[in-house]
Amino acid sequence: MRYKEVKDFVINKLKKGLPPSLYYHNYKHTLDLLDGVEYLAKEENVMGDDLILLRTAALFHDTGFLYQYDNNEPFGCDFTKEVLPDYGYNDKQIEMICDMIMATKMPQKPKGKLAEILCDADLFYIGRDDFFITALRLHREWSENSTRKITFKDWYLNQKSFVLSHEFFTQSARKLLKEKKKHNLIQINELLSLLEATFGEKTV
Repeated sequence: MRYKEVKDFVINKLKKGLPPSLYYHNYKHTLDLLDGVEYLAKEENVMGDDLILLRTAALFHDTGFLYQYDNNEPFGCDFTKEVLPDYGYNDKQIEMICDMIMATKMPQKPKGKLAEILCDADLFYIGRDDFFITALRLHREWSENSTRKITFKDWYLNQKSFVLSHEFFTQSARKLLKEKKKHNLIQINELLSLLEATFGEKTV
């Protein structure tokens, strides 16, 4: 498996091919996700070929956005199957990568540690300092690309519901991010209260 070569190819493809209206799901998110994957893989003792497969799934997990916005994961899998044989990946390895990519589709349904790590890394922002700027990027991105339009207030109501119901799959992610995740939830509630006070609309 020639991972370094395929990484260069995919990142270049994302840089050139993704529309500029993807304010969050761009190549920078993929690189950020790779950092999260590397951290969790080390904490969860993932090494060898499993680590290469996990890294590769992280690279390809958003390549479906090259083709369409909603329900993009199957397109990412098709792209994976098209590209990876040229880089020394066999059918079984590609199938494992596709399973990980599909696990990131909401609601996340990972099967096995590798998919759990990928799913957790994909949602690291829930428990980080950049939660609100990331949520704003996502809202603007949805507004310009998705058929599912949503107001600013409703977006943060949905974010509140999502954070309340979300649980990280790996122990490492829970340990690292749980306190900041709680803090972000408190700030979401404060933001919604401010919106209610400003615009006189109930937010709960």
